[in-house]
Order: sequence, then C-alpha cells, then structure tokens
Amino acid sequence: MPEQPDLFGTAPERKSLMPAGLPQSWQDALGGEFAAPYFHDLKDFLVQERREHTIYPPAPDVFNALRYTPLENVKVLILGQDPYHRPGQAHGLSFSVRPGVPVPPSLRNIYKELREDIPGFTPPRHGYLRAWAEQGVLLLNAVLTVREGQANSHQGKGWETFTDAVIRAVNAREERVVFVLWGAYARKKAKLITGKQHVIIESAHPSPLSEAKFLGTRPFSKVNAALEEAGRGAIDWQLPAQVSE
Repeated sequence: MPEQPDLFGTAPERKSLMPAGLPQSWQDALGGEFAAPYFHDLKDFLVQERREHTIYPPAPDVFNALRYTPLENVKVLILGQDPYHRPGQAHGLSFSVRPGVPVPPSLRNIYKELREDIPGFTPPRHGYLRAWAEQGVLLLNAVLTVREGQANSHQGKGWETFTDAVIRAVNAREERVVFVLWGAYARKKAKLITGKQHVIIESAHPSPLSEAKFLGTRPFSKVNAALEEAGRGAIDWQLPAQVSE
C-alpha cells in the first residue's frame, strides 16, 4: 500500500502579498496579514472586480494611508468607513480627495468645525489631506476599496479583518495615540482599543445627515490637548493653500 501523504505538512506555504513601498514598521506589524488565507481570497476578489468594474482608489493608491504614515509616527487615527466612489476622488486617505476635486460634504463640515475649534484655521479650497498624514494622522478607512457608484460594495470581503489588524497594531504602541471615531460604524471599533495610554474621541459623523450633532464637538483641540499632555506635540491642522500630488 503506498505511503499516505502528510495531510498537514506538504501544502505549499502561501506567499506574502506585501504591497510595494510600505514602511518597514508596517511590514513587520502586518506581515502575517499579507500571507493569511483571507488576504489571498481578498486579492482574488479584487482582481476579478477590477476586470469587470471600475474600482476606487486606483490600485497604486490603496495603501497610501500606511505609506504616508509609518507605524512609529502615528499620533492620531481618524477612521472612515469606505472610500469615495465617484471618479477622481479616492486616493487612499479617509475623508481626503485629490487636488482639483471639489471638497465633499463631510469634509466641508470637518473644515467648518476646524474653523470654530482651532483659532486661525482657514479652510483651503481643496480637500487634499496628505499634510495631516505626514504629521502622524493615520487616515484609515475600514474598507480600502469600492466599486464606482456603489457605496459599501466591498464590505465583508476581508478588508475589515485587515484594518482591524492595523488598529490593533496602533493600539500596541506604547506611546499615546488619539483615536477619532465618528459615527456608529467607527465607534464599534472602540473595543479594539485597550491601551490605557490611548485616548478615544467619539462623536456623530460629519456627514450632512448628522452634522448638527457633529458641529460643536471640538475634536481637533481635544486631540491636540491629549497629545500635548503626553508630550507628543500638537498637530498643525492648517492645510497648505496650494497643493499638488
């Protein structure tokens, strides 16, 4: 009788699907996610989706939140739900749009609140938030891709498992991080934030549907107060008047 194969020892190990250009700190923290079976399934789903539909953001931009804000630099995490689903908007940062694209309604309300909350803040004519990301504001969506014109179309495909791992990696930092959770969806993630050193700021979402409950909550001055208390330095929320990618 032929020898039976080893049921658990002969399967080829799945290779890591590490995106190009990720800072080493994110590679170290998330290496297991990029090799996990769910991430391979997610990759297969996205390959098929991009064959059949227009998907945002463009593939090179999907992981920009991690590229622009290395793990060791994270001071603040602002959690969005999924990317903008209209042409030219999404580029991998929550709430942000590319230069030259009209400022979306939620971001207009964020600017409105900043004007009341941060003395001297002047809303720019653009919605490009990379300057925040480069200061340590991780602008993370819970789902990192979307089908054109179909909000939430990529929910439940695996992205949430991945971005929960991102949140856990930030939670594991010894230095204080301020987590900004706007709206019921984001606030459910508070259970992942267990470090006593961290601060959670919760409120309604800046969407026009809930702006009355969002405006007046002063999250940005609260973020800076929490950072300064921990000796981490405030965020300069003022965005440059002119930007280019």
